[in-house]
Amino acid sequence: MKVSADVGSWLPRRSSHAADWRPADLLAAKGGRTVSVVIPARDEEHTVGDIVRTIRRDLVDGIPLVDEVLVVDSRSQDATARVAAEAGATVVAQDSVLPALPRMAGKGEALWKGLAATTGDFVVFVDGDLYDFTSDYVSGLLGPLLTDESVAYVKGFYHRPLTGAGGTDAEGGGRVTELVARPLLNMYWPELAGFVQPLAGEYAGRREVLEGIPFVVNYGVEVGHLIDILQAHGLDALAQVDLGKRTHRHQSTQALGRMSGQIMQTLFDRLGQYGRLITAQPPATLLAQFRRGESGHGVEREMVLTDVSCRQRPPLAEFLAESREIA
Repeated sequence: MKVSADVGSWLPRRSSHAADWRPADLLAAKGGRTVSVVIPARDEEHTVGDIVRTIRRDLVDGIPLVDEVLVVDSRSQDATARVAAEAGATVVAQDSVLPALPRMAGKGEALWKGLAATTGDFVVFVDGDLYDFTSDYVSGLLGPLLTDESVAYVKGFYHRPLTGAGGTDAEGGGRVTELVARPLLNMYWPELAGFVQPLAGEYAGRREVLEGIPFVVNYGVEVGHLIDILQAHGLDALAQVDLGKRTHRHQSTQALGRMSGQIMQTLFDRLGQYGRLITAQPPATLLAQFRRGESGHGVEREMVLTDVSCRQRPPLAEFLAESREIA
């Protein structure tokens, strides 16, 4: 068995390693263009400071590849904002960006607000919960964009260990990817089968491309990006870079269930939008989960309901154009 010819030829052509891209070489390729790094963070006081300091030391003060480091504080209850600011980032509260809009919650909302609050010609997104962050995450993602005008969006991939009571599974960290995202993408968008980590939180794109697509406000944002850019620009506009190893805080099984529901809703939304699947009835958007407690329904469990519907912000370029017309 083999993958399609398109994917087979895309993989070696559009895959690289972070070490392939030297910051000094990228600085020359950058020319007069600008780069923004956006870090969405919610209650990440233990990790966000080191991430910001590393970027500033290596890629702002060292080799000036990055022009702007922005942390979007997503309603943190800890010292995330203070720690990030002390490390040298510009910090904005998620709800302070475009404050006239109704509030929405989720990672994708923080990313969309970060895009709106920055000005770089290229925007790099990095999660705020990384323990082993190195600056070649940023330079690696920028490499294909700065050196090839046909590349619109670059996705990171890595080894993701899962550490638990039974030891460490070197590749066990991508549970939602392997159980939900990858099977569905292979079924309905086999063109994306070559992505090692389709849900990776580290990626970069050209501003005009990012402003031209909607952002799902929850954890469906990453898979939505891949599908929408594939549809708008084709597979060859997408690339991926091996970033080595990624260690971060693992979420509970129930949290992964909610994430899975959001990703599935996004996929079904895109199936309908692009005419790949027609259903007589849309999928329900309430996810029922159970935790220890009394429910009054005859079981020693409490039912918890979560809305995993595919709410999204419009393409930023469209929103800004409409705002200027109204003004």
